[in-house]
Amino acid sequence: MSGAGLINLFEFLLQESGAAAPGWFEDPAEDSAACITRDALSGADPLCVEALHWFTRLYGAEAGNLALKMNATGGLYLGGGIAPKILPALQDGRFLTAFLDKGRMRRLVEAMPVRVICNEQVSLQGLARVAALRG
Repeated sequence: MSGAGLINLFEFLLQESGAAAPGWFEDPAEDSAACITRDALSGADPLCVEALHWFTRLYGAEAGNLALKMNATGGLYLGGGIAPKILPALQDGRFLTAFLDKGRMRRLVEAMPVRVICNEQVSLQGLARVAALRG
């Protein structure tokens, strides 16, 4: 799940709807994923909203699959660049509904806490900690 995936979803919805692409979508200087997120979270563009809704459901479903594969009983931590930027969308229920939609395995994923890492420096702090321990 990435900004590129969000762009692909938006592009698909544009093609399916026959709607005209917003000006920022055609502008190479613009970050399309950021623009889609901005317009979705503000409700400014219905296709952006739909793309973000699809994205969060798919993100939740795949996060649940991964949590089951890894038996993540200690919890699942969503990191990277996109999760903190779409936090309001992750909290609206779509993500969690898809995360928990695991049939007979639902009870197992219900016991797994899901957290979003909002510290942009966490990867560097982790590396610094490893270096200090090995130092």
